[in-house]
Amino acid sequence: MSTLIVAVLSFVGFIVAYRTYGRWLGKKIFALNPAAATPAQQFNDGTDFVPTRKSVLLGHHFTSIAGTGPIVGPAIAVFWGWLPALLWVVFGSIFIGAVHDFGTLVVSLRYEGKTLGQVAGRVISARARLLLLFLLLLELMIVLAVFGLVIAVIFSMYHGGVLAVWISLPIAIGIGLWNYKRKGHLFVPALLAVVVIYFLVWVGINYAPVDIMKLLHLDTVNSPHVNPITVWIVILFIYCFFASVLPVWLLLQPRDYVNSNQLFVAMAAVIVGIAVAGFTGRADLTASAPAIAKEIPADAPSIFPFLFITIACGAVSGFHSLVSSGTSSKQLAHENDAQMVGYGSMILEAALAVIVILACCAGVGMGVYTKDYNKAGITEYKIIEGPDGQPITGHAAWREKYRCATVQGPDGKVKKGGWGGMGLGEKLRAFIEGGANFLHAIGIPLHFAIDMLGVMVACFAATTLDTATRLQRYVIQELGQTVHVKPLQNKYVATGVAVVSAAALAIFLKAPGQSFGSGGLILWPMFGACNQILAGLGFLVVGVWLIRRKKPIWFLTFPTILMIVIPAWAMVLNMIDWHRKGNWLLWSFGGAIQLLTAWLIVEAVLAYRNARRDGVV
Repeated sequence: MSTLIVAVLSFVGFIVAYRTYGRWLGKKIFALNPAAATPAQQFNDGTDFVPTRKSVLLGHHFTSIAGTGPIVGPAIAVFWGWLPALLWVVFGSIFIGAVHDFGTLVVSLRYEGKTLGQVAGRVISARARLLLLFLLLLELMIVLAVFGLVIAVIFSMYHGGVLAVWISLPIAIGIGLWNYKRKGHLFVPALLAVVVIYFLVWVGINYAPVDIMKLLHLDTVNSPHVNPITVWIVILFIYCFFASVLPVWLLLQPRDYVNSNQLFVAMAAVIVGIAVAGFTGRADLTASAPAIAKEIPADAPSIFPFLFITIACGAVSGFHSLVSSGTSSKQLAHENDAQMVGYGSMILEAALAVIVILACCAGVGMGVYTKDYNKAGITEYKIIEGPDGQPITGHAAWREKYRCATVQGPDGKVKKGGWGGMGLGEKLRAFIEGGANFLHAIGIPLHFAIDMLGVMVACFAATTLDTATRLQRYVIQELGQTVHVKPLQNKYVATGVAVVSAAALAIFLKAPGQSFGSGGLILWPMFGACNQILAGLGFLVVGVWLIRRKKPIWFLTFPTILMIVIPAWAMVLNMIDWHRKGNWLLWSFGGAIQLLTAWLIVEAVLAYRNARRDGVV
């Protein structure tokens, strides 16, 4: 029953926070004005600035900020126990993450839909603009490389879901044309799209699994660069180029809206599965995984400060400020929609992170599986059994999945355990298979449930990937304007630079012991710390903006300090480790980020002193 209790208490807390704290921020602090003209209304160009109904924009914003961050992060953090992860997700999202997202969205609205870098130039200083743009360039390069890898891994693991993901693109374009050109209602088309997507999951599982190497008749004999991961990365970034330059209403908005509905259906089904499994006693959180782990892998970092950068997007994420100020502020039709889009989306993401924690603990405790393919190429899953021939469940199943230590199995083989022994695919599989156990509890066939959640993860990652590409295009164009390099101001050139640089990082960097295409694994340790430092800088921009308007900032003080000090501390510890291992690429990235951050903090302090001198404070 503990699984259901944790879910109910968490979700109730999110609803109460949205209706109380979120509403207070909107009315008393940000003074949202439904009569005010938004940037989307002022600069409607039919491409980037497009007034959008809040239900559609909520879908775009939520799917763009979520990605796989609230999935991979909690799936790793439960190594330390489910309770610390849960507390950070719930309280971090309510008092830090949602405030950050809401604040950066409102500030961008008040500055003509400018991105965070441009707003920093107006609020803090011209130097701050250039510094933050360089920091955003590094952050988005890492995001693109990492999320490109994540989607490629999903496509390589779950062939049955690939068809549904790609067919959703022309469906989204059709809905976009229907909505924008014909002003048609979206509910029925979106509902039909979800039905079609899940039908295609069934088709993909049983009749059309997509193995990209077989489909394109490729092999790895002639070139070591050619493998499923690198091929998918190239295809994905070709798609991202077009997604970045096409009008936002044609592909980005409708695809995100369709995906959000598909994702809400999947999340709702998992929640029902949690309720059924909890009531029937098949899912027991406390019996499956430790609340606070006593047996921690020797290669795992310390819980403090690394918990706060391991779980980023599920609690607070600097990347969200880029979405808030980069795309969402350009589409908000009314100011009072900002609470739902900014604060509400973060709360939804935190709810997803709670579901992930439960799936990776209680869900995994319901059984773990091996995967194989039959002669027809169809995936088959078999539950792992113990020496007594009975399915492994409970804590034994969780240990089997997470391998908290190096152990010798009943077959005599030594299984590599620990933090580093669980690859990216295994982390994703922990959520997908644990969540599938919840779906299986309500009668959904296991193989369909697994690919259904595989599609969910791929869609989350894809919406973040194409949005991040558009954001990187904005950053490169702004840098081109700032340093007076005219070619970079062209959206096609800027997008080309964005996708080529990210693809090169993802493909040609090799993680130790990995094949080509594993560059995202090398950059992954950078993502958490860099992302959280960016959140701290977002708070600085919002704080200085509020100070200049004689608004209270007491509610920002602790979050700002926490999100600057903790990630910087974690980055220093990482840099010491990279220096010891001779990993000069990551050490250089980390050093550059630390220097840019320190300089930006100095610029913010100077801006505060100037405000005091001018009598603002």
